[in-house]
Amino acid sequence: MPRIHEYFLIINHDSPLTTEIVNSILYFRLMKLLRVLLFPFSLLYGFITGLRNYFYNRGWFQSKRYDLPVICVGNLSVGGTGKSPMIEFIIETLQEDYKVATLSRGYKRKTRGYLEVNALSTAEEVGDEPLQFKQNYPEVTVAVCEDRQTGIEKLQPKSEVILLDDAFQHRKVRPSTNILLTTYDNLFIDDFMLPTGNLREPRRGFARADIIVVTKCPDHVPYASLQKVEFRIPIMDHQKLYFSKIRYDSQIHGVSESLPLTYLEDKSFTLVTGIANPKPLTDFLKINGFSFEHKRFGDHHHFSTSEIEKLKQREIILTTQKDFMRLQEPLGKFALYYVSIRTEILKAQETFLRETIREKVKYQLRN
Repeated sequence: MPRIHEYFLIINHDSPLTTEIVNSILYFRLMKLLRVLLFPFSLLYGFITGLRNYFYNRGWFQSKRYDLPVICVGNLSVGGTGKSPMIEFIIETLQEDYKVATLSRGYKRKTRGYLEVNALSTAEEVGDEPLQFKQNYPEVTVAVCEDRQTGIEKLQPKSEVILLDDAFQHRKVRPSTNILLTTYDNLFIDDFMLPTGNLREPRRGFARADIIVVTKCPDHVPYASLQKVEFRIPIMDHQKLYFSKIRYDSQIHGVSESLPLTYLEDKSFTLVTGIANPKPLTDFLKINGFSFEHKRFGDHHHFSTSEIEKLKQREIILTTQKDFMRLQEPLGKFALYYVSIRTEILKAQETFLRETIREKVKYQLRN
């Protein structure tokens, strides 16, 4: 691998990409070094979170269980495992037979307490993901609350099943079913505690999961590669393992129109992302031959007035649905579109996963 100064020899100094490329290389090398230096803090953080889990497992800290089915979708790592499309997969699995509600914290919202999402809600009030759920499934009750116990108690009279978004570490609630997500290219078994790695709690926390889904698998992944993952994850007797990938929509959607994705084929557009891991989307667009400039922001980024003004100067903007929830209001009527994603279960497992979820709901209702 070339050293930093060698990049200057192979890149034209007059190229506008030179500074950006070199800065990126320096940034990632610095972050790698910083994570190594922070290793003692990872040990301390792992000890504290592990001790907390031990107290909950022993019953010294109380977890509350509810009569109605509560399904938690979460992960061991920070962000980017595909929780939102998995929540939507479960909604579609259950909504014909049950009154389904979703409960999220409402990450980065500017309000507090319990709020139900409606057609007039904004991302600033309730968060981008809950707003997305409500837009996609208007008949589902969608709520936000930092205190999941309070949220569940308020939703109980109007719900038969409650889906908890990103609550695997919220031990004050004991879900009837825990669904744990981990990405194919960064399995929890290969990760380490924050801040050296990305884990929120020690790996052994995976034992609380009833269903484990390896997400974001590559297209056309060989069966042998999936089998290797299956052998490496130490599945317990009470757990089932599934694999999934992202499926992008063939349409792009705006405020008042939907167009085929091919509409962008002969156009230069700006891709704007404020998600944890935009790489699958950028790879998808590149593989399909699209020409675009990528403006990347942090996860759940709140766009400033100056950033919005700069974006208004762009002719066409493509984004994710989650980012669209935050951009549509400040940008107003603008050539702003999003491409939606779905969870697609691999190896003909979809029927089995849907049936597993339905059976767990029925079991909880019977007992």
